[in-house]
Amino acid sequence: MALSSVIANKSTFKSGIDFTSKKLLQAAIVLLGFGLNLSLILAIGRESLLAILGAIAAGLLTAFLAQKLLKLPGKISTLVGVGSAICGGSAIAATAPVIEADDDEVASAISIVVFFNVIALFVFPLIGQWLAMGPEQFGIFAGSAINDTSSVTAAAAIWDNANQLGTSTLETAVTVKLIRTLAIIPITLFLAYHTSKTNRVAGNRFSRKKAFPQFILWFIVASLIATLIPLPPVLINWLRLASRFLIVMAMAAIGLKTNPVNLIKNSTKPLLLGLICSVSIIATTLAILSTQR
Repeated sequence: MALSSVIANKSTFKSGIDFTSKKLLQAAIVLLGFGLNLSLILAIGRESLLAILGAIAAGLLTAFLAQKLLKLPGKISTLVGVGSAICGGSAIAATAPVIEADDDEVASAISIVVFFNVIALFVFPLIGQWLAMGPEQFGIFAGSAINDTSSVTAAAAIWDNANQLGTSTLETAVTVKLIRTLAIIPITLFLAYHTSKTNRVAGNRFSRKKAFPQFILWFIVASLIATLIPLPPVLINWLRLASRFLIVMAMAAIGLKTNPVNLIKNSTKPLLLGLICSVSIIATTLAILSTQR
């Protein structure tokens, strides 16, 4: 982030930074799928479903109410709301063309989401330690309440490293996060319908490909392979190591894309909206998890 104003604006590096922050992160998630199996995904999904639904509902409802209170434009509020509630940049990228948001609104929303993702890396492990969470509970907490896959995986990896747990928390967190990402589909469909109805125009700008991140399908394929074909433990360990290495690269690239000075200078009210949404999601998730102990 400190180097973002020096490097990120240079066209020589921009394509590489964009590729690393998106494509390599998705590749990391796919590789992590080889260490999972579908029965584990279903089990974690059942245990985390209430927390996932609560986090999504809290984020969207808070964004709607805060938009009225702060008197913000509807499009930027929608982008920050879906980004906070579902899956950060992926949700924003899927939603933007549907609601016809402009580039400045998209850039502002993504910057805000990334800003709170970075804060989550430091705050979530402290909260987990303070509440004496176990690896599974922290994985559900991180996967449900952190909005972007990169920060979910990084926070879970920090927790695993600090507690010498291998990748148990990371696997839970990523699985919960990917289940949560599926909410892009109904949310985007609803917004497409709402926008087309408001503008009296058919939703011809809607894209199924943008609404459903393709890397999720490959993650499922990797998990299916791991379920049906027993892989050697040595191979699984190497795949996990490669996954974590790509995650570190992606986090560095995301930092290079974030300019905290411009973010604070030009996005005061949207930044406040992002803060309110984040606090609401964290509080709701913790409240739900406390009832399941």
